[in-house]
Amino acid sequence: MNATQWLLFILIVQIIHFLGTWKLYVKAGRKPWEAAVPVYNAIVLMQIINRPKWWVVLLFIPIINLLMFPILWIETIRSFGRNSLLETWLVILTLGFYIYYVNYALDVNYVENRSLHPATAMGEWVSSIAFAVIAATLVHTYFIQPYVIPTPSLERTLRVGDLLFVSKFHYGARTPMTTIAAPMVHDTLPVLGVKSYLKKPQLPYFRLPGFTKVDRNDIVVFSWPADTVRQFFKREKGVDKPIDKKSNYVKRCVGLPGDSLAVIDGYVHINGKQLVLPDRAKPQYDYTIYSNKGVSSRLLQEIGVMDFQRKYISNPINQAQFDAIKKYLIGTERVDGGKIALYTKAKGIPINVIRSQRLGLTEETPRARIGALTDEMVEQLRKDASIDSVVRDVEKKGVPGVNIFPQSPDYPWNYDQMGPIYIPEKGATVALNLKTLPLYKKIIRDYEGNTIGVTGNQIKINDKVADTYTFKQDYYWMMGDNRDHSEDSRAWGYVPENHIVGTPIFIWLSVDNFNDGILNWRPRWDRIFTTVNGEGEPVSYFKYFLIALIAYFVGSWFWKKKKSNP
Repeated sequence: MNATQWLLFILIVQIIHFLGTWKLYVKAGRKPWEAAVPVYNAIVLMQIINRPKWWVVLLFIPIINLLMFPILWIETIRSFGRNSLLETWLVILTLGFYIYYVNYALDVNYVENRSLHPATAMGEWVSSIAFAVIAATLVHTYFIQPYVIPTPSLERTLRVGDLLFVSKFHYGARTPMTTIAAPMVHDTLPVLGVKSYLKKPQLPYFRLPGFTKVDRNDIVVFSWPADTVRQFFKREKGVDKPIDKKSNYVKRCVGLPGDSLAVIDGYVHINGKQLVLPDRAKPQYDYTIYSNKGVSSRLLQEIGVMDFQRKYISNPINQAQFDAIKKYLIGTERVDGGKIALYTKAKGIPINVIRSQRLGLTEETPRARIGALTDEMVEQLRKDASIDSVVRDVEKKGVPGVNIFPQSPDYPWNYDQMGPIYIPEKGATVALNLKTLPLYKKIIRDYEGNTIGVTGNQIKINDKVADTYTFKQDYYWMMGDNRDHSEDSRAWGYVPENHIVGTPIFIWLSVDNFNDGILNWRPRWDRIFTTVNGEGEPVSYFKYFLIALIAYFVGSWFWKKKKSNP
């Protein structure tokens, strides 16, 4: 919606409010015109229903106002003696229009000094829940949001099963653009599996002031620019989502507005110099590990390698046995001798399952294995006497990869060889021709709302011939630390400034086996209550939290005991 449409919408809302309440204003001792003046009418209404004037501010905070409106409808009719449960439900279910009936059809009297305390325990409970939800929504939307790491794209910096608090106030909270949405959920309603919002009306992008800007090497949570997925892992037609309802991703910001970025042999170079990562970053790259004696799974697991395949050779199995192990498998094939090869991820098939199903399995120990390794893991393997060599896998320059930005034959790039590429800065102007258009087409069309047409060698923007383009906002380049196993800007390009959500600041819980069900979770005690940023190895503050908690309860017990025995 543009500014004119929003002004029209606000005018309509004011007319609806005036027509539905002006007689009630009069019965409360106010003037009819006071129900018609925007903002002032809300202040007067707070006086009528005997509620604090600062509630007016909540009416102008997106999402919070959706929770406040039903409360005000209820408070309005109760200020005129309509206290029954039936009327409470009627005013909610009619979206406040029951007030019209009270205003015109009923002879009501204003209750000036009505009690603001709920008359029943149920009323007290509902009131407490309502304001708890409002407070939680305010914090969730504008200050701190919980987030969980679901994929290994940042391993081993942030790990699958890390439960985080994401700060929205560091960069300044992005105010909601989707005005009608369920609170405390993102794009889908739990259980029901349907979208949690209406696409219209939409507010323009606005960000509250923050105390820092996105900096190089920051870990950033952002709305995935390429998101058209209604539900992950389900094949269906793509959907067009509002920016603030796109799925949240977390990556490391390696390129800032105005930078020239290149990826050379898998390493990021900014403005001609290799990017130096902070000491807490633990980037992983794919290596091939060689050993004439065979590379054992146990050795890889002992040094913490989690991203490799295992192969078991099995005698023929029945359907019941296959059903018991299929959730651990990523593939099968028949091999010589009528046997079956079973392929799994690094965790393999649990020994208790093998025993309970009486499976005769032999795990192959191949001479060469590919695994995602940090520098520390590489060093450990090279020191191991059983390992002959550890060689990094690097794609060659000029060999186009699959699904690589900008998806153009003019740019035969891959995950290890890319660029140089300019990262757009607000106000900067670039030359526009058929060669550069693939790099900026999505920005011009999708992120900045223009139309693009190409006729021969001529490019038109909004039906006007253009040979340059000036960017309207800043853009960033995001990459995962698990460099060969991360879908990031190398696949879908730039991240617009209006897609930035916040930055992770604190890990409050971390568990292994996160995707295997809560009963299989195993706490990582050294990661619980640790900070995400900072220098040196993360320090867990969990024990200090427990000490403070115990001290609080012990102190409270002694305080109560002292008060009861003066």
